[in-house]
Amino acid sequence: MRKIISFMHISLDGFVAGLNGEMDWIKVDEEIFDYGHDRIREGDTALYGRVTYEMMENYWPAAGDNPKATRHDIEHSKWYSKVHKVVLSSTMKDVGLVNTKIINNNLTESINEIKYQPGNDILLFGSPTATHTLMQLNLIDGYWLFVNPIILGQGIPLFVNIREKAKLKLLTTRQFTCGVTELNYIVDRH
Repeated sequence: MRKIISFMHISLDGFVAGLNGEMDWIKVDEEIFDYGHDRIREGDTALYGRVTYEMMENYWPAAGDNPKATRHDIEHSKWYSKVHKVVLSSTMKDVGLVNTKIINNNLTESINEIKYQPGNDILLFGSPTATHTLMQLNLIDGYWLFVNPIILGQGIPLFVNIREKAKLKLLTTRQFTCGVTELNYIVDRH
C-alpha cells in the first residue's frame, strides 16, 4: 500500500503560513532543493488542496521555459508536468485537466482507492486545509517537515483539531547550512 507523506515547511512554533497565508519566511536554497528534489523525483503522485494546486498550476507548467529559469525551475517544471496530480476540492471540476484527478466527495474511500493502486508514495504538498482534513480522517502516513529557524507567533498551524494522538517514528533528520532542519517521520500504527 502506498503512503501519503505530508511535505511541509514549518516555523519553529508550528505554523505553516502566516495569518494571511504568507510564506515569505520559508528558506529554500540550493542545498535544500537538491536534497528534497532527490526524494520528490521518486514520487509519481502529488496531492494538493485547491488553493495550492492553483498556485502550482499557475507557475510550474511554464517555469522551465523561462529564459531566466534556474536549474531548480527547469527540473521541478519537468517533474510537475509528468507527475499525476490529485486535488481535493469541492468546487473544481476535472473537465479539461491533464493528468489531474479531482476528489470532491467520499474522501476516505477515494484516497484509500489511490493508496491501493500501484506506485510510489503520494506526496501531499503544503495545502494546510487539505492536510488538516486528511489528519482528521487518519489518512496521513508520514510527515516530512522542514523546520525553519523562525518564530511567527501566529498564523496557520500545522496541527489542529487532532482527534486522537498519533505515535511517530523518526526516520531521518538533517540540518542544512541555512539553519533549516529536516525531520522525516512515519506514523507508527502499531
